[in-house]
Amino acid sequence: FLMQTSEMLRNICMRNLVRKYCRGLTAERKVQLQQKVVTSAVFSGKKEGYLESLSQPFLETRLKENDLNPKVLQLIRGENIKYVTPVIKYDRNGFKARERLLVLTQSSAYVVEMAKIKQKIEYSTLKGISTSNLSDGIVVIHVPEDNKQKGDVILQCEHIFETVTKLCILANKQSLVKVVKGSLRFRVGSGKEGTMVFTVGPEPQVFKDKTGQLTVV
Repeated sequence: FLMQTSEMLRNICMRNLVRKYCRGLTAERKVQLQQKVVTSAVFSGKKEGYLESLSQPFLETRLKENDLNPKVLQLIRGENIKYVTPVIKYDRNGFKARERLLVLTQSSAYVVEMAKIKQKIEYSTLKGISTSNLSDGIVVIHVPEDNKQKGDVILQCEHIFETVTKLCILANKQSLVKVVKGSLRFRVGSGKEGTMVFTVGPEPQVFKDKTGQLTVV
């Protein structure tokens, strides 16, 4: 009887401690924990660098709305901007690296060049999000095959876990995130496909190899 009573008291004490902790959380801290839970579900045990990312809090955004060009703000007026981060975008043909911004609103993702919107992806049409199992920051946003889209978007992000988590939460497409090994296929446009190969080397680099594939080291 004493053991049962002790166990009951222990459970009650634990519930009270948990309730006290939860009530003491700030709104910002709650958002952090909710996002980290999604990150865990997507990346835990799948992608290198995940464990190291646990102690790094996500920022609300990497750039403020007023850091964007006024012309861009005018083009996406009426949409609530949720997250902005600098990225490197790789051309689908030739794989030339270009500095861009990734702007995530409540309903769409935008790839932005200074005062121009280079590509808009409505979350409702998003087909998938792919990353590798290695420690690179590459993410591929897969889009539908239609006249509105030029092809899948190949990006390199400094804060890969944060960016992908924000994207899949806003798009409500957590189940579409894939962590791949070795290689992945992406759509170039006009029914054509390309291949990206992931490998391990002495220093990080991204280049077009002799076979025409995009190689990520």
